[in-house]
Amino acid sequence: MTRSTNQHDAGTMASRRQFFSDCGLSLGGLALASLLDRAGYAATSVAGRPAASSVHAPHFAPRAKAVIQLFMAGGPSQLELFDNKPKLTELNGQTVPASYTAGKRFAFIKPDAKLLGNRRKFARHGQSGAEISELLPHTAAIADELAILRTMKTDVFNHGPAKMMLATGSPQFGRPSMGSWLLYALGSESQDLPGFVVLKSGPRGPRSGAALWGNAFLSSVYQGVPLRNSGDPILNLTTPAGISPQSQQRAIEAIGRLNRERNHATGDEEITTRIAAYEMAHRMQASAPELIDLASESAETLALYGAKPGEASFANNCLLARRLVERGVRFVTLFHTEWDHHGGSENLEDSIEKTCRETDGPAAALVQDLKRRGMLDDTLVVWGGEFGRTPMGEDRGSLGRDHHIEAYTMWLAGGGIKAGQTIGETDELGFGAAEPQQQIHVHDLQATILHLMGLDHLRLTYRFQGRDFRLTDVGGELIRPLLA
Repeated sequence: MTRSTNQHDAGTMASRRQFFSDCGLSLGGLALASLLDRAGYAATSVAGRPAASSVHAPHFAPRAKAVIQLFMAGGPSQLELFDNKPKLTELNGQTVPASYTAGKRFAFIKPDAKLLGNRRKFARHGQSGAEISELLPHTAAIADELAILRTMKTDVFNHGPAKMMLATGSPQFGRPSMGSWLLYALGSESQDLPGFVVLKSGPRGPRSGAALWGNAFLSSVYQGVPLRNSGDPILNLTTPAGISPQSQQRAIEAIGRLNRERNHATGDEEITTRIAAYEMAHRMQASAPELIDLASESAETLALYGAKPGEASFANNCLLARRLVERGVRFVTLFHTEWDHHGGSENLEDSIEKTCRETDGPAAALVQDLKRRGMLDDTLVVWGGEFGRTPMGEDRGSLGRDHHIEAYTMWLAGGGIKAGQTIGETDELGFGAAEPQQQIHVHDLQATILHLMGLDHLRLTYRFQGRDFRLTDVGGELIRPLLA
């Protein structure tokens, strides 16, 4: 089902549906059916299933059918990982030239903060010659599978809003996440698992929380579902002790009948979602425990990822992500926190080494595993955080850098991208793109991800409160060098 600007306002449609249903006239029923058909609501279910668990046609032939987003929450330092700047090291300790910081704001430091040189070794890797830090030896080994974007830019320098910007296209709350947009547009091939799944690792959850995978004004059937990688995959999923399968089935059927009666009376789309949630939860009682049981994986695969069954880790989540897309899940986001290396307890010395050890091997293993299974061609992997780090240092007792929104690094693999290249160059100190036309905005990345999934970001819209919304807001251009 193609989603486009002919979508009626959700609130208006709900009130019309309730009016025609309450009037009790056959003519009203006919008019309602006509309205539903024109707006696409008549197709909200296929074979009794909600739209999120059926497949809809894209705008054009896609290159990818699933996305795995490796969200490095906190802002990895591109200067320690991907963007080697000898000039910055040469000028270590000097005051940054005012021409670089004029008109710019930073989260914690002042514009006249001292430049901080990089102390990490870089080398070129693969046939592409990608320059990657010693902190990421496993990523370096897959250099030729990657397209590295060095000139990413976002609009806001605080964690919560910047995470929202990457996840939803807006720094403000109340916009659907990218996974929700994709599920709304394309549906999911998985009948026994949610089409949009969230996995978390690290010492804390990401700032902005559930809004990062929320559905906002889209139906709640399109929201992301967080899974735990130990214990019950979802809290309260297991049937309570003393409840037989027959009793549970009777309860679900009774609740379903009541919900359908209420849905018939009101035409409330959220009731359809509620019915689907009960049915999905019932199916997941069998599918979810099997999903997180990594013991079925070979010893070689577990070693490749560094995964340990029953352990909560980024390594386990990367392996789970592969298992999810294998089972038809459309969008998987992995959040890993502790990339906020300002100095002090989270720094560019031992802290960044620890975070890189946790994530480098599993991220590379995911790409390798997808490739050897023939899945990389149609699975898009996206790595990166909400912003990067400043060329200036931050004095907190140990090496650190402040938030930087002008030029940071992300990488992509698989799913129709042209691998083995680095796109964009930064200036000699790493403040911004060397040339303005090399700048890549977050909306450009989002537009390109949608394109690879067979969607035109200008046509994927939803009318809400009198205006058409889209993931890329009023911006977004395709990153054409990225496309294979």
